[in-house]
Amino acid sequence: MSLDASAAEGTVTSAGDEHLDDVHTLGARALDEIATAADLAALEEVRNRYLGRGDGLISARLRGIGQIADEAARRQVGKTLSELRSRVDEALDERRLGLEREAEVASMRTEALDLTRPAPPLRRGHLHPVTRCAREIRRIFGHLGYTAVGGPEIEYDRYNFELVNMPLGHPSRDVQETFWIDDARLLRTHTSPVQIRSMIAMGAPLRVIVPGKAFRRDYDATHFPMFHQVEGLCVDEGISLSDLKGTLEFFARSMFGPTRSVRLRPHHFAYTEPSVELDVSCMVCGGDGCQTCRGSGWIEILGSGMVNPTVLRNGGVDPDRYSGFAFGAGIERIAQLAWGIDDGRLLYENDVRFTRQS
Repeated sequence: MSLDASAAEGTVTSAGDEHLDDVHTLGARALDEIATAADLAALEEVRNRYLGRGDGLISARLRGIGQIADEAARRQVGKTLSELRSRVDEALDERRLGLEREAEVASMRTEALDLTRPAPPLRRGHLHPVTRCAREIRRIFGHLGYTAVGGPEIEYDRYNFELVNMPLGHPSRDVQETFWIDDARLLRTHTSPVQIRSMIAMGAPLRVIVPGKAFRRDYDATHFPMFHQVEGLCVDEGISLSDLKGTLEFFARSMFGPTRSVRLRPHHFAYTEPSVELDVSCMVCGGDGCQTCRGSGWIEILGSGMVNPTVLRNGGVDPDRYSGFAFGAGIERIAQLAWGIDDGRLLYENDVRFTRQS
């Protein structure tokens, strides 16, 4: 190697060492400032000063690597700067976590916890009035030995109409305003088919109530296309109309209060003979007459009667040995009367303020 070449090599090496010394000095200063940052704001200033994209000191050094003439020195300085940037970035994160922990501890020491302060009120959920009413009906008839049973909501014409004494051409079919699925199946218009199914399955004697959904083409303040109904059936030897009367009186006074007056009125239903409707004294006027009861002092709540012998026979029960009574009521109507709900459509408008009142 010539003298001139050796001299040139010595000059490059010296220049590379100068760059590295400058980088080490910069790194040491950055780490010292990070360690002594008093708070998160001061730490952010250090980050911007050394790692800021625009004029950060380390960032600027990285952008200026291309000015180093010697390739080996350029690679060495670039590697050192990259390692320094990573080390400074890690130190910044460690210091930030430390400052956050210190701030949290200081906050806990200065903030007093008042253990005597009342907790905010809890928002409790509420059962829907129809659910509450159905449960109360189950409870009342449970005391009388009735068992709650259920059945399919998509029913056959045979069970929904024919076996409950509504054959083809019967006028009661027109009153039901039925949702038909096909020529043989429909959405049940009442829960009466479950009574037939219960007699066929369990025979007599029998005491059941049938709470569940029913469907009819109707919608106004007191009628709904989907509604909840409860029907009851009692079949045994020697059952008479007086047993029906006593059962309904017990139910009405248990549901609406012991002072509520009740009465039975003659009516007609295809399922029963003789048939009666049950009225209770108006909960608004107490029987004196008002707009709610249309001046009569009474409000009708259900239909009932002695089970027609044909229906007993259709259910596989011998009408010469057994007799029975049945009744049916809309759960929504009972809920309206029990809690003074003037428009039944409120039950299905999904207004949370309504259910919170219950």
